Amino acid sequence: MTQESFRGTRPARSELRVGVVGTGIMGKANAATIASHPAVRVTALTNRTQSSAEELAGKLHADGHDRPTVYSGLDELLAAGVVDALVIATPDHLHADAMVAGAAAGVDLLVEKPFTTDVDQADRAVEAIRSAGVVAMCLFNHRWVPAYAQAYALSADLGEAVVGHTRKNDTLFVPTEMIKWAAGTTCAWFLSSHDIDLVSWLYRDTVVEVFASARSGVLTAMGIDTPDAMQIQCRYSRGAVATFESCWIYPNTFPTVTDSFVEAVFEKGVTQLDRQVENITIATESAFQYPRNALQRNLHGQPSGAYRDAVFHFVDCALTGRQPLIDVASSRHVTAVLAAAHESAKRGVPIPVAPAP
Repeated sequence: MTQESFRGTRPARSELRVGVVGTGIMGKANAATIASHPAVRVTALTNRTQSSAEELAGKLHADGHDRPTVYSGLDELLAAGVVDALVIATPDHLHADAMVAGAAAGVDLLVEKPFTTDVDQADRAVEAIRSAGVVAMCLFNHRWVPAYAQAYALSADLGEAVVGHTRKNDTLFVPTEMIKWAAGTTCAWFLSSHDIDLVSWLYRDTVVEVFASARSGVLTAMGIDTPDAMQIQCRYSRGAVATFESCWIYPNTFPTVTDSFVEAVFEKGVTQLDRQVENITIATESAFQYPRNALQRNLHGQPSGAYRDAVFHFVDCALTGRQPLIDVASSRHVTAVLAAAHESAKRGVPIPVAPAP
């Protein structure tokens, strides 16, 4: 995408007032990251548990920012007229209503992945965003990992995509401790959404048909009603295929919370991206670990990494009115692929991907 295609028509802003919806793990990370942008003020927070929002407001204030106001709900926050943009970091299945409400209020939107977990909700959100003319982006931050961006650039000269494979697997810590709403999502929504966006970007193509299988047992025995693992086979419109593997039952002794690998084979070459070890290993008296640093890290007291770069890209687009690198149509497509995958896993047959209306 060229710089010319980013140009918007609305007047540029000098400041962006931001509200954060959802102050759990990702809401806290988003708030700290976006607040570090010199043109941003985090002015408002809301969360189902108000004490969590109050805690985050205090933390931002202690870090040298103005203390944001905590609101009892999104409607109250929007009615206050104190934000130009929303960061939506609610559980996956609650994204759509927040996007529609934000778009109706004329504010720009940064939503955590996945865009939504339902195709009809995704279409409703896209329609609301387009009708309002607001800037909106789903935070598929892997496109800002330098190795992935480099693979995208280099693959332009490798001919048509042929076959690909991804693995993104988490330890049990994630569905049992890190998030409290694992029963409201699946490992594929939580993990493979990143990889489907990434491979579709590398392929420069869209998925037309999906066949998937799921396996349950470990987590259901622990009282968490969600699959342990899913494997999704995708056929793309120009004939390429790809397999997306996700699970979240690795033992907690595994040296990294997330095991991640991507391979894409083209007519004239192959690219492999292995993020299991990100340039560093550490052994202590209690554990051997692969610390993560490509996506999120604190560098000399400041947020850094692909996550920060993606968030700052959104801020710059919201300030200028430019179209983000990731448009809502491609994020809606990821939702459609995953919805088809879950239907396929339930019925045991291939399922076509719902086209955009």
